Amino acid sequence: MYYDEAADAVLKTLNTSETGLSSGEAENRLKQYGKNELKEEEKTSVLKLLLSQFKSFLILILMVAALVSAFLGELVDAFVILFTVFLAGVLGFVQEYRAEESIKLLKSLTSPEALVIRDGKEVKVSSSLLVPGDVLILQAGDRIPADARLLEAQSLKIDESSLTGESVPVEKSTKVFPSETPQPDRKNMAYTGTSVTYGRGKAVITATGMSTAFGKLAGLLGEIEREKTPLQEKLDQFGRWLGAATLIVVAFVAVLGIFEGFDPFEMFLWGVALAVAAIPEALPAVVTVGLALGVRRMVKRHALIRKLPSVETLGSTNIICTDKTGTLTQNSMTVEKVYVNGTRLSVTGNGYEPKGDFFKGDQPVSEDVHLHKLLVTGALCNDAGLVQEKEWDILGDPTEGALVVVAAKKGLWRPDLELKHRRVGEVPFSSERKMMTTLNTSEEGIHAYSKGAPEVILGCCTKIFLEGQERELTPEIRKEILDTVNEMANQTLRVMGFAFRKVPEKTVPEDSERDMVFAGLMGMRDPPREEVKAAIATCTNAGIRTVMITGDHKTTAFAIAREIGIYREGDLVLTGIELDALGDKEFEDIVEKVSVYARVYPEHKLKVVNALKKKSYIVAMTGDGVNDAPALKAADMGIAMGITGTEVSKEASSMILTDDNFASIVSAVEEGRNILKNIKNFIAYGLTCHIGVVLIVLVGVLAWQILPVIAVQILWINLITDGLPPMALSLEAPDRGLMKQKPRKSTEGLVSRRMLIASLGLGALIAVQSLGVLYWALEEGVPLAKIQTLIFTLVVISLMFNAFNWRSDKLSVFSLGIFTNRPLIYAVLSTVLLQLAAIYVPIMQTAFRTVPLSLSDWGMIIPLASTTLIVMEVAKYLERRAHR
Repeated sequence: MYYDEAADAVLKTLNTSETGLSSGEAENRLKQYGKNELKEEEKTSVLKLLLSQFKSFLILILMVAALVSAFLGELVDAFVILFTVFLAGVLGFVQEYRAEESIKLLKSLTSPEALVIRDGKEVKVSSSLLVPGDVLILQAGDRIPADARLLEAQSLKIDESSLTGESVPVEKSTKVFPSETPQPDRKNMAYTGTSVTYGRGKAVITATGMSTAFGKLAGLLGEIEREKTPLQEKLDQFGRWLGAATLIVVAFVAVLGIFEGFDPFEMFLWGVALAVAAIPEALPAVVTVGLALGVRRMVKRHALIRKLPSVETLGSTNIICTDKTGTLTQNSMTVEKVYVNGTRLSVTGNGYEPKGDFFKGDQPVSEDVHLHKLLVTGALCNDAGLVQEKEWDILGDPTEGALVVVAAKKGLWRPDLELKHRRVGEVPFSSERKMMTTLNTSEEGIHAYSKGAPEVILGCCTKIFLEGQERELTPEIRKEILDTVNEMANQTLRVMGFAFRKVPEKTVPEDSERDMVFAGLMGMRDPPREEVKAAIATCTNAGIRTVMITGDHKTTAFAIAREIGIYREGDLVLTGIELDALGDKEFEDIVEKVSVYARVYPEHKLKVVNALKKKSYIVAMTGDGVNDAPALKAADMGIAMGITGTEVSKEASSMILTDDNFASIVSAVEEGRNILKNIKNFIAYGLTCHIGVVLIVLVGVLAWQILPVIAVQILWINLITDGLPPMALSLEAPDRGLMKQKPRKSTEGLVSRRMLIASLGLGALIAVQSLGVLYWALEEGVPLAKIQTLIFTLVVISLMFNAFNWRSDKLSVFSLGIFTNRPLIYAVLSTVLLQLAAIYVPIMQTAFRTVPLSLSDWGMIIPLASTTLIVMEVAKYLERRAHR
């Protein structure tokens, strides 16, 4: 719409003219269309956000358990449960307090004022008061305040990277384009939030507010609901499973106890104690603390997490959809190849930093008159500036900036050159001419310097600067130059030609563009980040596919993807137009084969993410532009760039890379995997405890009509074993080879069959040993209080040995290093001291109905308890041997 109509027809459709609207008409249209503002979505209240932290099934079970414990007088245990639940909720709330403000931030990107024609005069008007039909005056540096159809475009270039992802400013024109032209190629349109980098123009506003491209993007963001992370789903699933299993077992044992003649109230009290013991009330707190500690570690590795559960999501990620510009590439046009004096040279250096060298093969090029002439031509026929604040950056067009930087690498600074070669005339660049020329005066006279498309520059030349002299430009030399242009273009370089000529005084600038001397070629591009190729290889080894989704052209995207290892032989490369031609089902059938998407816009990115999620992939999406925001929000893990990223993309994300480095994602994935590993290990450790206690009591009641441990002792076991040790387990470092393992399947629960078997086995081992002690003690006539104290202590000490088992579910604790997790050492020692207090401190003996144990008792307990560690070590060894 509008881009496929002539300018006169657009003005007629909008009932306006090039002299703009009258103030009265503008006021009437403001009432009709409303203000040029974006509507804000309803915000989540602070109270609602806080309450949302306590919705999981596991949390609800714990709160019921706390209430029952309080009702039965177990106030300490009730307080501990409620405190851990509250701690987990508050930590999650603090992390998520910064609610979604995407619409508000989109609003901040619009220009506060705009220059328009009203009543036939140029006036500044608040952007919120603009209406369709207003005529805008556009100048370099302006931010576009509304969508508009261009009426005039004089060397006009607009940076649309925040909207389309294209790295190079778009050269605009007033030509009419076919109706099937995709949005990135509608060069006669200007869009809200983009900015003018070069030239000037005039445009008529066609859409304001929510009707603009930005507005539609805002609407798209508002429609997307965040889904629960895999961790939240797994915790809820685990909570439901554990709650049901616990209630069934406890009810069965309690009823059985009553039939065996135990006091009903005592069995009810015991049943509640066993239920509380079977439910790991420390789980939410330990998970939250583990995630929070992971967040702190990730900040040091340049990854800032906005939502705690998202840390674990990274560990399950199996596809990363990444933008190209600024994420995989440096987002800075850089001259890499030079053709001068019939020779190809390569140029080193990164970004806009004016440091680098010139090489002919392996030999550095020092002084060269031909190279000097070429660089001077590029620097003088130029309007860009090079500045240094925190880092080197350019002012103006990135392509011109690359020419200024490459000249500075040879010590040719544009400001110094212009002092000696003052500009006295110019012919601006235009899409029709495809070249630019300046006239500069110096002590040596007036010279014309030109740059532009190589074939256009060659068409203006009759000579070439070769071997120190101006020689005739023969057909053979022209062919060699054009072959070089094609060769450089095939390397995805943007190639420019350069020429110069000494001209008489009072020469008209346009007349200088003939009989010129060809100076050479420069090939430039936005190069990949140095560390990206290795990072993508690491992702591949970790079972993670990387997919490029970019607004750039297909050829450029394909070349970069192939260079850094994203594209592999047999993969598909799709453009936005090709994607539109596919139905949803057709696309879902091939989505797993596509590694590159080019010339796409927001709806396409969202379509890709949703198609992958339907295939049960855990999808991470990286991006920095406004155009990435909907896909960032829809993905399981949205990753925004902290330096170049727009505020909209940051607020739509779950994680922000503070160094804009794709390689930092690899570190974040490793941290996420490690956190998930530690959570699983803690749960397996806890299950061992709960299974062991339930089996001990169940068999004790069935076989001997005896409670081997009483209610208060069960609660104590639960309190001290689920307290410090699991917190310390959450600090365990990553296992060796963690990033060579495949991502965990999204359907896999928090406890795998393998880990469940291990927990059952260890729990059964603790139960068998405890019941063996019970049998021996009854045969020996040991008093019941001492029997219960022996079993009570044996369980606690066994679980302390068991804590070391779950530092890793695969590796031996001895290969990890006994003292590498010092917090676990301190946690175990602290727990043992608490247990000693429970059996030797008189007031605690009364509370827990314990009696002192002798050295001979300890001589039996410690060897038996240590078998928990020994048996697991043997099992790990046999498993590793079987794998080998």
